[in-house]
Amino acid sequence: MDIFSHGLYGGVLTGRKSRKSFWTAFIFGISPDLFSFGIFTLSILLGFVSGPDWGSHAPDPSLIPNYVGILYDITHSLIVFSVAFLAVWLIRGKPMMEMLAWGFHVALDIFTHSFAFFPTPFLWPISNYKFDGHSWGTSEIFIPNVIALCSLYAWWWYKKSSFPNEKRNPKM
Repeated sequence: MDIFSHGLYGGVLTGRKSRKSFWTAFIFGISPDLFSFGIFTLSILLGFVSGPDWGSHAPDPSLIPNYVGILYDITHSLIVFSVAFLAVWLIRGKPMMEMLAWGFHVALDIFTHSFAFFPTPFLWPISNYKFDGHSWGTSEIFIPNVIALCSLYAWWWYKKSSFPNEKRNPKM
């Protein structure tokens, strides 16, 4: 799934309490890709390294530095997510619901990444098993994704605006 869709899903699914909650969930939703591909992308944008061809097909994975793969394994693991979620819960004494956007990111990627380019190592470090999903860049996935996001946000807007007598959070 593309990074912006992950952020938008995170915001609408786990960050509806307030503006701060929305943006926290949005950041958690994009963080697995931001922390794995972000450093490499920034290095390309700043001209420190040259990047692979990101054209109409998946680039050759051998053109992507090893550290990206290592960070991808860590950030796209449901095991790592679960440990982090539980640790934050123990420290705070209550769950940080916006963090669920990270777990949802990984869950979506399991089915929207194929063996052709960065399949999701969702059981790392316990297992190297990966599912051969259907690439999110295809119209069969991308168009329903856009429709789902538009529907979720329309529902959220409708729900917020259709009950004017309910107490609303003025920050949102």
